[in-house]
Amino acid sequence: MVEELVQADGVVAACTDMAPWALADHDLIAALDAAHRLQQRLAAVTSALVREVDSRGTATAQGASSTAVWLRERLRLTVPAARRLVDLATTLDTGNPGVRQALADGHITQEQARVIADTVTTVHTTAGAEAADKAVGLLVDWAGRFDPNLLGKLSTRILDHVAPEVADAAAEAALRAAESRAARDRHLTLSQQTDGRLRLTGTLDAETAGLLRAAIDPLTAPSGPDDTRTPGQRRHDALADVCRLALRTGDLPENGGDPTQLVITTSYDELIRQLGIGALDTGLQLTPEAVRRLACDAAILPAVLGGAGQPLDVGRQRRLVIGPLRRALLLRDRGCAFPGCDRPPRWCDAHHIRHWADGGDTSLTNAVLLCGHHHRHLHHGDWSVRIGGDGHPEFIPPTWLDPAQLPRRNHYHRRT
Repeated sequence: MVEELVQADGVVAACTDMAPWALADHDLIAALDAAHRLQQRLAAVTSALVREVDSRGTATAQGASSTAVWLRERLRLTVPAARRLVDLATTLDTGNPGVRQALADGHITQEQARVIADTVTTVHTTAGAEAADKAVGLLVDWAGRFDPNLLGKLSTRILDHVAPEVADAAAEAALRAAESRAARDRHLTLSQQTDGRLRLTGTLDAETAGLLRAAIDPLTAPSGPDDTRTPGQRRHDALADVCRLALRTGDLPENGGDPTQLVITTSYDELIRQLGIGALDTGLQLTPEAVRRLACDAAILPAVLGGAGQPLDVGRQRRLVIGPLRRALLLRDRGCAFPGCDRPPRWCDAHHIRHWADGGDTSLTNAVLLCGHHHRHLHHGDWSVRIGGDGHPEFIPPTWLDPAQLPRRNHYHRRT
């Protein structure tokens, strides 16, 4: 086998020196198909070798804790990639000769082989060997037309084709098993990065995934023609809006004996200098602009420190647009007041037109409702806002957008 593989390696190496640009279209496509088929044949060979290494205990004999770890070092793979190799080798070796042969013949890909092998194993357990053999033939045929994802979806109803008498009962059992796996595997990981950001990873069960989509999907649409955020950025901001709404309800349980809230710490001198750099209770620092924006309408507990770091004022909520004043603001603006935005009031913050650190008061004439996106946009962009002569907010665009800087208003929420 070694000699044959060395010979094949030499043939493939010769191909790398050939110029594909010189091929005609039909030859180019034929070469691509041949290279892809060869790749799958080699995957079958690799799988058989990995299985033999695993069954012999070669990895542990050489001091590795597992075959996957040994493969990582030997082939310079990631551990997840090495584990997939071991899993596929095990699956193809245990009762799936038809799938192994289809991969060796280059008729299916490694990803398709995983789908087919898992499906055939399930069919064998549910309906017996004869149905499993039928499933192999049908799935290999489908693999010639469908990618692994679609093949996986089709495979969920394979019993309708090979064993219809048990299909309904098996489908219900499979659904219950899937729910059990989802409940077992559900998790959420929050990883703190060195620059203060948080990496969010996890796996949600079907119900929670539906809740998350229902909550953020309405908030992920572009807010207007000037919205240049990527889809990923819009989903990020939508999740932030959902968190703000949850905090605003006041229905969250206490955290350490205190109501759930955001705490910003700043020194007295920095406060006098119109809010300098602040720190969250998690230890992360915020820019002065972020502190000023959060101070507009968040349920903030200022923890003001003196020169020696002594707490001077902790726990007194202030500068918040709440109660009757917020209700009056909601009645006036009816939602985000930024031109063209359709966000409803419950997704909005109350923004101080003249910030309290600049001497602005907390009043209806000094406040405007803004959604999270436009609140950030106003604090970091070139737009400005004022209250017009009729008592409604109007926004002044930057000169690069409108040299005349004609005031603009939101007509989406207007009912009169």
